[in-house]
Formats: sequence, structure tokens, C-alpha cells
Amino acid sequence: MNAQSSNPLEQSIQYIKTVGPKRAETFARVGIRSIKDLLFYFPTRYLDRRNLLTSSKAYKVVEDGYDGEITVIGKVVDKDSRSFRGKTILNVKLRDEDGYFGCVWFQGAKYFQDKFNSGEIFAISAKPTISRYGELQFVHPDFDRISEDESQFFYNTGKIIPFYRIPKELKEKNIGDLSFRKIISFAIEEHLSLVKETLPARLKEKHNLQDLQDALRQMHFPESEEQLNEAKKRFSYEELFYIETLVALRKNNYKEKLKGLSLPLKTNLVKDFIKSLSFELTTAQKKVLTEILSDMKNEKPMNRLLQGDVGSGKTIVALIAMLVAVDNGYQAAIMVPTEILADQHAKNISKLFQHFHSLYPQYEIKPTLIIGGQKKSLRNKNLDEIALQEADIIIGTHALFEEEVHFKKLGLVIIDEQHRFGVAQRARLASKGSVPEVIVMSATPIPRTLSMTIYGDLDVSTIDEMPKNRVPIKTFLRGEIKLPDIYKFIVDKTKEGVQTFIVYPLVEESEKLELKAATTLYENLKETYFKDLNVGLIHGRMKWQEKEEAMLLFAAKKYDVLISTTVIEVGIDIPGANIMLIDDAHRFGLSQLHQLRGRVGRGTEQAYCILVTKDEYAASSARLPKELEYLSPVLIEKYKSAIRLQTMVKHLDGFKIAEVDMRLRGPGDIFGVKQSGFPELKYSDIIKDGDLLLQAKTDAFEIVASDPQLLKEEHAVIRKNLLEHYSENLKYAKVG
Repeated sequence: MNAQSSNPLEQSIQYIKTVGPKRAETFARVGIRSIKDLLFYFPTRYLDRRNLLTSSKAYKVVEDGYDGEITVIGKVVDKDSRSFRGKTILNVKLRDEDGYFGCVWFQGAKYFQDKFNSGEIFAISAKPTISRYGELQFVHPDFDRISEDESQFFYNTGKIIPFYRIPKELKEKNIGDLSFRKIISFAIEEHLSLVKETLPARLKEKHNLQDLQDALRQMHFPESEEQLNEAKKRFSYEELFYIETLVALRKNNYKEKLKGLSLPLKTNLVKDFIKSLSFELTTAQKKVLTEILSDMKNEKPMNRLLQGDVGSGKTIVALIAMLVAVDNGYQAAIMVPTEILADQHAKNISKLFQHFHSLYPQYEIKPTLIIGGQKKSLRNKNLDEIALQEADIIIGTHALFEEEVHFKKLGLVIIDEQHRFGVAQRARLASKGSVPEVIVMSATPIPRTLSMTIYGDLDVSTIDEMPKNRVPIKTFLRGEIKLPDIYKFIVDKTKEGVQTFIVYPLVEESEKLELKAATTLYENLKETYFKDLNVGLIHGRMKWQEKEEAMLLFAAKKYDVLISTTVIEVGIDIPGANIMLIDDAHRFGLSQLHQLRGRVGRGTEQAYCILVTKDEYAASSARLPKELEYLSPVLIEKYKSAIRLQTMVKHLDGFKIAEVDMRLRGPGDIFGVKQSGFPELKYSDIIKDGDLLLQAKTDAFEIVASDPQLLKEEHAVIRKNLLEHYSENLKYAKVG
């Protein structure tokens, strides 16, 4: 026995039968060090042996009209690929003791070609068909390569066979599927009884969840598909429950332990400002404002997420909230991700306040700007205004974090483009006030399931309505071959007074990516297609003053076309621009594409978004099924670019686009989960497990509300598990 560990499950894997010290070293190199590591190393997929048939029996069931999935095991005897109408088709021929059968791939043929070699044995699973030549055939099947020994094992053992991801380090030491399964079975036989339960009995009973020991056994060696699904449900619920408990603790800490400000409507300032606007707020904006004003009046600190689609009017709502703080004698700060956006916000807000002051001279609101690229004299002047509270509303980038920025009386913090700032950065800005009210805004709509986890500690307000008279943007996908026609369309539209954005991914040529660079295309287009137009250029390497000048000239209609990189992605508002051409569109993420499209169509005229991509991408996108559900994970991975482009053509709704984006990229990549203080999900899929997530959230919030310190005996198991497995994440429970 390993005397050093008080928990027997933390012992080295060497104590499992057939492992020993040498093999244990190899396991350790792939992260499996303890017995517990091995017990929780779950299969990546399963093969249901109940539907395992020989080729002749499979042929017969197809003739009899069977329409389900079956599995046949065979040895590769031949493969060939051929092109037909520009598409590669792969055929693989296999045989078992009864005869031959084939597999065919119409999509991703080149990818699959290298997976099959003569003499190798595969378990092939799919719905069987009879080809036009009368042969048993599987179209786009799932497959697992297995050894000669294992092919017999499949016919003579349990019903559902687990398959594990076996790293090459283990394979090099002759630990294959069969020996790995044996080691797992010894671990279960010898040590499963030592595993301690991690969920309260009441929750297991409430949701009819398996005990932890039973769930572990079923994950590795399921007795049936039903038992396996129940085991998966148990682990998914537990993971979501503990994440929601962290969320509930964070929210409880912020709301209950900290005393906030009470900021009611004191004068007619807010009412008069709303009257001064040249447009009427939408019903959704009014609803969201009511929620925010109620929070601000309450002494509990506000911690609210304000989200809405591109162009739905979040900024004006945020500005009205800032005026509530000013009405109460406090300062308000808004932090945005880029200098050009901060500069534009400052200019727009100043114009609004000038107009407001001209109508209501009794109100004089002073905004100021803090960004990295300012002249020192201007920056020092602005810093003094902030420190002396001569500035009421402060607009800035992450420069607002800096130590030299001293607010005299900060009452409200608004953080735009929430997912670009980590939880620690948000805390640093919020700490500049005693306990200021906090609004975080996201211009990228957040799927409901994601907002319940990552932003579950925030109260959510959603603007789900666009301003009136907006004409839906028309989106087109075109191959590069169509560029001359598109340029002609732009020239023709310019004669009608329409301005155009043209966006490229890079500033300068990159040999690696061979992308068009904004600078090169700017020179080329000025001399060719757009020789009679006024063309401007803006990119990320310019100083912000140069970017500002280019944007001002474009806004003043001095440019017909503005060639740009993604520096214009967020928040830029040019009402006269109604064409957005995105070249090399396959290089952009969905969120970026949606943001870029949102730069046009902000007036009452018809706007166009034209996505230009390589001709083959345009063709493959057109051939994809209309719904992602029809694509296998392998094809989704392979055709991500085409799926993104098709999604843009099909959907204008940012929430729908965000759902697809989350499926393609995973929640971790899309909203900076790694910065958010939450563990990564191992067992759950927050898209598919939405109902389970809601149950877990309800349970966690009820428990924390009734027992914030988790001191009750029935909650001891939760407290113990949090301290053992989530200690790193617990520190973020104190950060709003």
C-alpha cells in the first residue's frame, strides 16, 4: 500500500493487477497516475454487440426491410477513390467469413482515405443498404479499427463494448483496447467499493440518479443502453450542479455580503433626456430600462448582463443608466474593447448631450475620454477632471484599469463586449468604486444555456426587438470568380449615394495564408474597378487618430468605399453605409461575420452583405444539408467554414447564429470560459443538456439560498466536494 496518501483512490495505478511500476510510469505520462484517474477515464464511444451480424445475415435483414443500424466486422481487401463532377468518392471493400461488403463516402473522401489499409480489421456501424450492383453497402458509416484477437472477442463477450482513447505512449507499450479494458475491469473489481458518493441523497432521489459507484460501473461496462444513458445523465447533472453551485455562491456573495448604492430617480434629468432623443425607445428597451432602474434603486449591488443583437440599441439604454448615477451625484464609466470605438462613443455621447443642453439648459453633463494613445497633456487634463469629478461620464478602453485613473465618486461601471474582459479585469475596474453598480453588455447574443452557466451570477436583461423601420439585410455568398460583377454592383450603387465597407482579414501580405491584404487591395482597386470613386483605408496598425480621421471622412461621405480590416467589427455606426463586402469570408468566425454585417443596415434603406470566398468553399457550402443535425461530428469538423457561411446566409437572428457558433466552437472558445473562473465541462453538453442544466441551476440556487455556508449536515457532501475538487474556482465566487 502507498502509505503517503490518506485516500486509497489516490494511490498509484501500479497497484492495479497487471499494471506494476513500469507500466504505471507510461500511464503517468498521459495523465493517468492514480486509481481514481483510471476509474474516471471514460470510454469515448461504445459498440453495441447486440446488433453485430455477419455480412450474409446483414444482407438478409436489409432484404426483409430492416431500417436500423447494425455492425459488421470485416477485413479491408480493397479501396479506390475516383472523381465525379469535381467530387471525390471513396469506396472501401471488406470481407468477413460470409462474404464481401462495401463502404462509401461522398463527403470528406480524402480525409477518410488514409484511415483504411489492406489487411486491417474494422467494425463498421451504420444503416445498411443494397447498392445498385446488388452488394451490401454502408454509406458514411461509423468505424472502429480492431485487432485480430478482438474481432473474436466481439462475438463472444458482453453486449456493449467500450472504446477508449488510447494515446500512442500506451500503444507503444503494447497496451491496446483489449488490455486496457482488462486493466479497467481489475480497477473496478478491486477498488470501486472505495469510491465515496459526491451528491446528497435528496438530489439523487429527486432526479432518480444512479449512485456514483453504479454510474462508474455502467460507464465502463454498461449492461444496456438505458443503463449507460442513466450513468451519463448522473455525471452530466453532477457537473452542472457543481458549476451552478459556484455561480450561486458568487451571486450570493455579491448580493448579500456587499452593501451597494441606492440610486433612485431624483430629478427630471432622465425623463427630460429621453424626451430630447430624436427617436422613440422600443418596447424592449423600455422593459430593460425598468429592470435596470429597479436594480439601481435597490441597495443590493446591481450585477446585470445587458444583451441584445447588433444594432438593437443597448448603448442608449446604458447611457440612460449612467445618467441615473449622475442624477444621484455619482460618476459613471463605460469600458469598451477598442480605442476607435471608445472615441466614437465619446463623440456620439457629446453630441447627444450638446443637443440635450440646447433644449434643457439647466442640465450640463460632462463626458471625458481615457485611451492609451492620447497626448500626455490631454490625458493629464482628463485624469484631473475625473479625480475632481468635473467629468460625469468617463468613456475608455482597458486604460481605465490603470492605477493613475482615480475616480472621485464612481457609482456605475458598464463593461461593453463583456466576453473580451476576464473576470479578474472586471473586478479591477469595479474596485475603483466602493461597491459600484455593474452592467456588462454583450453585442454577441448569448445562448440561454450559456448565460445560465458563465453569466449565471448576473441578472439578465435582453433587448429582443430591433428599432422600427429597419429593413432586413440581404446576405449573399459568392465565389471569387464573381468579384468583377460585385465591384460593378458597388460602383452602380455608389451612384445612388450608397457607401460600402470592404473587409479583409490581414493588413499585409502573408505568404503562409496567401490572403488578400487590405493595403494591397486598396492600391489595386483604386487603380482599377474603383478608379472613379473615393476610396479610404483603415486598419489595426494605424494610430487611433489616423483611424478616427478615416472614419470621420467616411461618415462625412468623403469616401464612397472604405477598405478595412476587422478594426471596424464592433460598434461603428455609419448610417450611409449599406454594402458590406467581406472577402476571404471563410477566414472569419461566425461572431465576427455577424458583427461585421451589423455595421450596415442601420438606417431605413436596403442593405447588402456579400460574403466572398474561394469558389470551392462556396460550392461545398451550397451542397451542405440545411440543418446541422444531419451532419456527423467528423463532417461538422471538416466543413466548419462552409457551415459558418451557410449560417450567415440563412440567419439574421444573432441568437440563432450564436447557437450554431457554440456548436461549432464549443462554449469554451466562444465566450472566454477560461477567463471566467469556471472549470471546463467534461461530461456535459450545454446545448443538448439544457433541461438538465435548468434542474441543476434550480437545485443549486435553492440550496445556497437556504444554506449559504453549506453548513447543514445534508449539504456536508457538497461542501467537501467543492473544497476537494473546485478549490481553485471557489476564489472567483467572491468576484462579480
